[in-house]
Amino acid sequence: MIVVMGATGATGNALLHSLLAVGTPVRALTRTPNTPVPGTTGGHQPPVEVRYADATDPHSLHTAFKGADQLFLAMANGPAQVELETRVIDVAAHAGIGHIVKISAPAAEPDSPVAVSRGHHAVEEHLRASGLTRTVLRPYAFMQNLLRLAPGVAQGVVLGTTGDAPCNLIDCRDIGDVAAAALTRPDIAGGTYTLTGPEAVSYPELASRLTALTGRRIRYVGLTPDELRDNLLHHARMPAWLADHVTEIQQLAVTRPETPTTTVSDVLGRPPRTLDAFLHEHRAHFTG
Repeated sequence: MIVVMGATGATGNALLHSLLAVGTPVRALTRTPNTPVPGTTGGHQPPVEVRYADATDPHSLHTAFKGADQLFLAMANGPAQVELETRVIDVAAHAGIGHIVKISAPAAEPDSPVAVSRGHHAVEEHLRASGLTRTVLRPYAFMQNLLRLAPGVAQGVVLGTTGDAPCNLIDCRDIGDVAAAALTRPDIAGGTYTLTGPEAVSYPELASRLTALTGRRIRYVGLTPDELRDNLLHHARMPAWLADHVTEIQQLAVTRPETPTTTVSDVLGRPPRTLDAFLHEHRAHFTG
């Protein structure tokens, strides 16, 4: 049995769909009892188990992991992430889970300039020390997060602090497909994989593509890191840690030029989804 933790999140739900498409038994976890998990209805064979579990409640985790042998671990970034994910790993090991697929981040290093990446490194090290089989996925920025740009696009602008630096992007559905491969193919399990889409695109180029998509002129407005952080705090209403994170990952693209990997196509035998396809699929979100 495969347990999907974070089944309502972007990557977890994408994985859920990938596993159901091939008829793999799966248990979807949610922190909100009696709330439907997208994709778990519709008479799937085998049917999807939906269980309550909360990373702050070890007993609920142990109950949810009982009888399972693999776990997909994806949790929202945040100040408590290291504490919660290490707890999940410990409970999973005690419950008899033998293989964990963890969503991590690029630059997951002890001295990374990105605080969230330093946290992912700490969790990766804890997972390594657990003795469990571990598969680590390090995806770059999710294309799905571009949907958050819609309010600015409506005003004709895309804000950023990357200048002309190319940025890797990946569709969460490709992450889900790679995670499904890691959970169902022994030849994939146990590795560390850096995941990107087929191209790295600068923010000015993104603005140009949004111009073509919407039929309205969309400008890239370059800000200093401090200006971007201030905008995220006071206009986007982000908490301070998240504003810091967005600013740090944009600066990382400047200091460490990003280039695509071939990992998705190597694992799946098909090319990853393109940015243009994603934008056209969500055209109404930017034009509505």
